[in-house]
Amino acid sequence: MNTTRLRWTLLQVTRKIWFRPALLSVLAIATALVAIAVKDLIPEDIAVSIGADSVDSILELIATSMLAVTIFSVSTLVAALASASGQVTPRATRLLAEDPTAQNVLATFLGAFSYSLVGIVALYTGAYGRGGRVVLFAVTLLVIVLIIVTLLRWISHISTLGRMGDTTARVEDAASKALRDRLRDRHLGGRPLRDPAVIPEHAWSLPSRQIGYVQHIDMGALDELAKNAGLTIFVQALPGSFTDPTRPLARIDGHCAEKIRERLCSAFTVADVRSFDQDPRFGMSVLTEIAQRALSPSLNDPGTAIDVIGRHVRLLSLWAQPDPDAAQRPRFIRVLVPAITIADLFDDAFAAIARDGAGLVEVGLRLQKAFVALGQLGDADFAATANHHSHIALRRARLALALESDVAQLSAVAAGLAE
Repeated sequence: MNTTRLRWTLLQVTRKIWFRPALLSVLAIATALVAIAVKDLIPEDIAVSIGADSVDSILELIATSMLAVTIFSVSTLVAALASASGQVTPRATRLLAEDPTAQNVLATFLGAFSYSLVGIVALYTGAYGRGGRVVLFAVTLLVIVLIIVTLLRWISHISTLGRMGDTTARVEDAASKALRDRLRDRHLGGRPLRDPAVIPEHAWSLPSRQIGYVQHIDMGALDELAKNAGLTIFVQALPGSFTDPTRPLARIDGHCAEKIRERLCSAFTVADVRSFDQDPRFGMSVLTEIAQRALSPSLNDPGTAIDVIGRHVRLLSLWAQPDPDAAQRPRFIRVLVPAITIADLFDDAFAAIARDGAGLVEVGLRLQKAFVALGQLGDADFAATANHHSHIALRRARLALALESDVAQLSAVAAGLAE
């Protein structure tokens, strides 16, 4: 397996909600068993002097309480996920499930339960002896301190977990990280594919064997295969693209065996849902979904839509930086990759909000101010795209707003972009 695919696979595994609890449970069990191995190193009279015989009741108390606290914490996390899915967007629940604080809390409580359970079993079998009880007693005191600290953090954390503001901020952070990663590597380490006309007519299409969204492209594997087989690869499906057997993942210049074709296909990870990692547009689309739901009659929360517009401005200001293509040296010479266009980012960010918020002058004003700000941040293409979306949003508002004074107010703000 190529290192880029391996790193990505390990990242996905470590984010699973079960990973940290399972890891800490194994460490807790190992810690409880270590006391058996070192019991002969501890003098027996120490056990009497520090009251190590009381460790039995302490472990029983921990085992009983940690089971209840773990169930309560899981229920709290499930309620937060349900709240975010119903009031924010189901696409954001994955970020809540990957919340490191919640995972650490579950890991601590489950690990303490596993530690105490194994300790009780070993005590009843007489495996520890007096020396082992001393070690077990000392470790148990540390476990109690860890439980108390974790409980305090959890009490503070659950007050915001799953709330609108907290979930929106998580989505912005995920989108910002993906944008920054793509800014450092606008072509995923390959050569720029700026014009599709450079693809040879005889280049053959590499169809997808699955139907779904491209989550990850193993650029290292593609480049290695291309070098070994004398190929040039023109990527067609960026992460986030929906693909099926009729849509090519890439166009290939050169001939290769069927086994190589299968390995080329396997370099594209296709799944049922999109991923935030290599797909900056997904994070922006999820933010827009939050604004759309806030503008729905059931919620009627234009303030959240206005907040999302501000977050979009913050994100797109990152993309307004100068194109670093000239300073970048491609790592994967035989793989050509198109860049994300600014038009696509603007569509993901503003098109749906402009449509659903056309009848709200406060949302329209925030949109026009956003376009004015973004038009002044970037280059000519950036300004032209902002101007295009400003005109579309203004036309939608003219059709939806009843008062001419509201339309005139929007037009006055939009005029600042033209100037």
